[in-house]
Amino acid sequence: MANIASVSQSQLTNRRKQLQRERQIRLFQTIWRSLLVGGMASGLVWAITLPDWVIGQPEQIVIEGNELLSSQAIRSLLPLSYPEYLLQVEPQVIANSLESQALIAEAKVVRQLMPPGLTIQVKERQPVAIAQPSKPPQNVKNETPLPERGLLDAQGNWMPESSLLSLAPDFQLPTLKVIGSSQQYLSHWRVLYQEVSQSTIEVLEIDWQDPANLILKTELGHVHCGYYSSRFVDQLAALSRMQELSTQIKPSQIAYIDLKNPDLPAIQLKN
Repeated sequence: MANIASVSQSQLTNRRKQLQRERQIRLFQTIWRSLLVGGMASGLVWAITLPDWVIGQPEQIVIEGNELLSSQAIRSLLPLSYPEYLLQVEPQVIANSLESQALIAEAKVVRQLMPPGLTIQVKERQPVAIAQPSKPPQNVKNETPLPERGLLDAQGNWMPESSLLSLAPDFQLPTLKVIGSSQQYLSHWRVLYQEVSQSTIEVLEIDWQDPANLILKTELGHVHCGYYSSRFVDQLAALSRMQELSTQIKPSQIAYIDLKNPDLPAIQLKN
């Protein structure tokens, strides 16, 4: 019995020593991990605040893909205050801010460590037409301010003309103009613009103020099309076949060309 008690006591002693060593090892590991994490955090803070990893001026930001807006104009749109620590800059926040601008369709921002800076790739919206809102009738009093004149791209995205000209004062405005409420034509714009841009007869103005009669101002004169429909492309084809009209009738004698039925075009002469 004494032997059994002695062995049991010895085992208990060894077990206590083993548990004590394990506790010491765990304590050491905890202290080591804390020192390691603290060191990494301190190193990260040190790295972030390195003078060499700071964007100190706008010229450290490279703009790519821009044709309409200058690099300086795009840099002026960035939500940055110089100096900015490079690793604290959030590329997606900057990209989202740029894409909220009407003139920027897409933006991608990449950090560059050596040399420190940013590279921003943009895809701009290219204006193809001036969007002129309808004017209220002269005999109707309207105290509501007129909608701002804007610009449209080929996809129907509207952008304020004033914003573009403030960023690109030398920009040459499109020759094509569309007049009327955007609610009338935006749902048709993508297809209509594609058809107009492919026409052999230059279209200078699209008057959509009366939905029942779409009026085109062309190099041959004014053209009445009636309601916009799937036959619009046939109306443009009929207009192309009248290309020699000016050699037969003086443009000053023509009131308008009636293409409501493109199979039976008619010319309305002035009285």
